[in-house]
Order: sequence, then structure tokens, then C-alpha cells
Amino acid sequence: MYRRVSILLRKHFVSVLILCASIVIPFSAVKAADPAKGKQIFQQNCASCHNVHKKLTGPALAGVEGRWADKKLLHQWIRNSASVLASGDKYANNLFNEYNKTAMTAFPALTEEEIDDILAYVKVEETKTAGPKTDAGPATAGAKEEGSDNSLLFGIITLILAVVALILMQINSNLNKLAGDKEGQPTPEPIPFYKNKAYIALAILVLFMVGGYFTIQGAIGLGRQKDYMPEQPIFYSHKVHAGINQINCLYCHAGAEKSKHAMIPSENICMNCHKAIKEYTGPELFTAEGKKVDGTAEIAKLYDYVGWDADKGKYTKPGRPIEWTKIHNLPDHVYFNHSQHVVAGKQQCQTCHGNITEMDEVHQFADLSMGWCINCHRTTKVQFADNNYYSIFEKLHQDIKDKKIDSVTVEMVGGTECQKCHY
Repeated sequence: MYRRVSILLRKHFVSVLILCASIVIPFSAVKAADPAKGKQIFQQNCASCHNVHKKLTGPALAGVEGRWADKKLLHQWIRNSASVLASGDKYANNLFNEYNKTAMTAFPALTEEEIDDILAYVKVEETKTAGPKTDAGPATAGAKEEGSDNSLLFGIITLILAVVALILMQINSNLNKLAGDKEGQPTPEPIPFYKNKAYIALAILVLFMVGGYFTIQGAIGLGRQKDYMPEQPIFYSHKVHAGINQINCLYCHAGAEKSKHAMIPSENICMNCHKAIKEYTGPELFTAEGKKVDGTAEIAKLYDYVGWDADKGKYTKPGRPIEWTKIHNLPDHVYFNHSQHVVAGKQQCQTCHGNITEMDEVHQFADLSMGWCINCHRTTKVQFADNNYYSIFEKLHQDIKDKKIDSVTVEMVGGTECQKCHY
């Protein structure tokens, strides 16, 4: 009797394990699209031609999935629009004709997951209004946009199922002993799971794997400071200056087109405007922590640094430099030239710095890792035609004329060679 019960429970135990695996594996394999990652990829690859809410060089992306009959076709369009046009798709060809037969840049290196992340970011942005934000109070002013990540949920489910499996294995062992004793076949006392060598070895292996994973991730992240947002001596809002007041980036960062460094503007640049602008009358300002900022008081800090007396309208004491904290730092062995990227590469500020016109306090948008730079060089197409910087690449020019290639990436002009960035 007990032997039959034991056999039956074993079968049920196997069924439970199969059920557990069938639940855990799909949850582990399916990963929700991440709008936060999609935003980063969008800024790197799409922002120069597309906006979610309005037309730029390309169409507005709000509702883009609904405009395509097949999501796979949309993915193919992003990777290689020419192949979709050649297939005769009506919507694709109408879109091509609407924009004066300007071909969309192909992004063959983007994976399915990365494209889904971009589309998830577009969906999030669709719900936002294009107009100015209303006062949401300190609680939401410094809120950080986060992507949906169900990794914690999957981990909890996996842990619960693992505990259930261990309990069932212990029950099965006890029932085997009872059945053997009943039939006169003494069996040794089952070993508690915390003394079982197999369980202990498995636990040690899991700990080594988890510890190794976090050790590797920590080592990879050494020296990186993505999202770094130091407190500055004066609260300077790029959203107010570059966004609302439309001050060109090059007015303050004049070196971006001319030298290796973009340059921090001198106090004289600030005073060109603030000799006349003595009070802040724009929208309310908040720090990342939600603390309200007095804009007029911050202007007064500037006057104190430069020695300007606003009432008398003249400098009354010696000035001193403003000790701004540098945000974007690269290792000493890395060579980066702003002018090469801005002038020759025709890159927008947002590619590396994010949506700077929406930032009150600037933070490091990208991780600026070697992998991040290499991936950009592999996927970014340079403005090869009518660009004197690339005139020496005669073979590539000839290949384009012979239609052997349709575009040139940074990688093709040496952008992934070691000595290009390390010296």
C-alpha cells in the first residue's frame, strides 16, 4: 500500500517539477521591453530625424505601430528600409514618396529587443503632452523616469518554485522510508536537506555563480558614473537657458566645434545677459530631490562670484572663479575630440548628453564605456558626401559610385581601431 502511494507521489513529484519548469522557463525567457533603454537607443540613433509628437526629417513616431500592418515589417523597415520598399509594400512606398523619396537610414545592427525597447519608449512618450509641464510639486519634480523591469518578480517566482521543489523532494524521501518500513525493508533515516551533500554542493555552486556575476558586473562598472549628478555651486538650468530661451549650445560651449574640449563658459558669457536680467521670472525650479529653488537668489550668487553690484550697475570688487564640478569624465588614456564629432561627424549634442534641453540639473546620460562608443561607431553612418574631412578615402567614394555600398559607417573609416581612441 505504502509502496504504491510512494510510486504515485513520485509520479506527481515529477509532474510538479515539469510544471515548475514550464512556469519558470517562459518567465525567465520573456523579458519586458524597457523604455529607459529604448530612450537611450532612440537618442543615439533616431533623435536627429524623428520626434514622437512632431514631424522632423522623418514622420512623428506617435502611433507608429498602429500604422504598420505587421510588426515584423516595421522591424525590417528600421533595419533596412530598401528591402521593404523593394517588396512593394504600399504603406512603405507611400511614406517614401511623401518625404521626397529620402531613404531612411538603415540600422542593421539593432536587435529585436533593442527595437522593441525603442517602441516601448515611444509608447511612454505618446502619453505625455508636448506642451509645458504643470507644477507637480516637489514630490514629482525630481522624479526619475524608470523602465518597467520584471526581473525582481521573476526572481521571486523562481525562488518560490525552488522551495516548493525542495519540500516535495523531502516529502518523497520520508514516504519512501515509511513504505519500506511497512514492508519490512528498513531504509536509513532520510538526511535533512541542510546536511545533504548534494544540496550543500548545489547551494555553494549557486552562491559562486551569483557572487561571480555581481563581481564581474562591479568590475565592469569601475570608473563609470552614468546618471552622475553633482550639486553645483550655482543652480544652472539647461532647461531654462537652452530649452525655454533657445540659447544655442555653442554660445556658451564655443569650443565644441573648434577644439578637443567643449569648454566651460567664462563668467563674462553669463554676464552678457545677466547684467540686464536681474530677476528670475520663469517656471518654478526644483532640485532632483524636489527642493524648490529661488532663481533670483541663484543670479545673486553669480553677481557675488564676479563682483557685480546690481544696484550700482558696475563691478565693485574682484571676482573669483566659479568652481563648477565636471560631470562627464573619461580616463586619461582615452582620446576624445569634440570638434571631430561635431564638425566631421555631424553629431548632435543629444547623442552623448541626452535631452539636455529638458534637464534642470545636468546628469551623465550615457555610461561612456568603451562598448558604448564602439557600438556607436559600428552603427553610425557618417556624412560622407560633400564632407572634406573624408575626401582622402578614394576607394570608399568609388565604391559608392559603383553602388557596391550605399553608405559609410565610422567603423569603415577606422573608427574601431585601437589607436583611434587610445594613445
